Amino acid sequence: MISLTYSLAQAFASRGIRVSAVAPGPVWTPLSPATFDEQKVEGFGDDVPLGRAADPDELAPSCVFLAANEHSSYYTGEVLHALGGEIA
Repeated sequence: MISLTYSLAQAFASRGIRVSAVAPGPVWTPLSPATFDEQKVEGFGDDVPLGRAADPDELAPSCVFLAANEHSSYYTGEVLHALGGEIA
């Protein structure tokens, strides 16, 4: 995903198209309990330095920032790593 973001950003910059990405770590969603067994749900996100999974509303501002031309018009080829303190 990272290489694709970089490549597309370079390929489309001359057309005025910006390409960036948000690469989250564990994110708690309503589907999380349905996709993991009970033990994994209980400890979901415990292994990152912040000790918890992110909520979607914590990631939404990053997505809005990258999408809003008035705030990020000079950003392209960027990957925002929302990893709860993990090193990318």
